[in-house]
Amino acid sequence: MSGIALTLVEEAGLNALQTQRQLFYDGWLLRVSPGKAKRARSVNPYFGSTLSVDVKIDHCERVYAGHGLPTLFRMTPFIQPPHLERALEERGYIVFQPTYVQLVALDRPPEAPPDTAIELAAPPIEAFVDEVAALRGSSAEQRAAHLERLASTPLATRAIVARQDGRTIGCGQVALDRGLAGIYDMVTDAAFRGRGAASEIVVELLRWAWQNGATHAYLQVDAENAPALAVYRKFGFATAYTYHYRARPDECR
Repeated sequence: MSGIALTLVEEAGLNALQTQRQLFYDGWLLRVSPGKAKRARSVNPYFGSTLSVDVKIDHCERVYAGHGLPTLFRMTPFIQPPHLERALEERGYIVFQPTYVQLVALDRPPEAPPDTAIELAAPPIEAFVDEVAALRGSSAEQRAAHLERLASTPLATRAIVARQDGRTIGCGQVALDRGLAGIYDMVTDAAFRGRGAASEIVVELLRWAWQNGATHAYLQVDAENAPALAVYRKFGFATAYTYHYRARPDECR
């Protein structure tokens, strides 16, 4: 799409979720950060692979069990080796949570929304993480892992909260990497969904990204999240590729 290599989008997505709780194993990136985001606590088999797949899966299962986490594999069109999908299926790993990676060209900044009762603010990252944790109902461990990832990122970022009558009703943040703006942590208070908070946050994030040199924006959204997909469609986001997770039936979480 628009001359952007999809492998670059995938790499930007990996870069946007930096964590110190990760290690490489024969080209696979094993992330063991105990947060809400599955991308931060799953195997990303993106790079080259030389060892036996069965040996590697066994090793991953030991690593994740040792950290008290389910063994999740994030399966993109770029997995290495390509027959990993079949090997996991033969072991009883099932598919769950299909996710769209959507992309849009930023030829111009989106138009500013009309004046509303919603106020936008850019708090310090620790305060932003607190707001996200409150909206998501995150545990203290999940909140700490989220803060570690965002506070340690080498990328330029901007985090936004939306408030109405002093109450935080939505959050979102964007990370810049080689002209690509990745939108993350989009969450809206259930009582305020459908009132424009998510759209206003996306406008602010895309405008800031465009002002700082972004030529494209991407995001990752659950394929079954129809309300979010409707919001992103208004900005021209379209699916560039999909991924899903594989896990044992009792560990799809």
